[in-house]
Amino acid sequence: MVFGETFSIQTQGFSDIKDVTDTVQHTVVKSKIKNGLAHIFVVGSTASISTIEHEPALAEDMKDQLEKLIPTTLRSRHSQTWGDDNGFSHIRATLMGPGLTVPVVDGSIVLGTWQQIVVIDHDNRPRLRKIFVQVLGE
Repeated sequence: MVFGETFSIQTQGFSDIKDVTDTVQHTVVKSKIKNGLAHIFVVGSTASISTIEHEPALAEDMKDQLEKLIPTTLRSRHSQTWGDDNGFSHIRATLMGPGLTVPVVDGSIVLGTWQQIVVIDHDNRPRLRKIFVQVLGE
């Protein structure tokens, strides 16, 4: 069986991190699939899906490290071509990836105690992000 659902969240950009674990779990329950996989995918080329211990200090640490790796001041051909100054966000999103697959066992997603599913919006402005969750299994 396959079940899919889209939801949206408002983000602030600049690697804003939003916890979507409860919404993903709700989608799994709604699917009535007991055992299988849930794939979480952010629609767009300037955001990522990952896992992290979602607490304020670690979220700020993550933003700091992303800034060191791919700074928002990065001069990019993309930004020069389009004038939107968000080339850095495309690079961050590409390196982190747009999707994540997690196991589903007994109707629940399998995560560690301090592990949450997050959307990271790397763009340079607030956005309404669409996230698609597809649950496969029996």
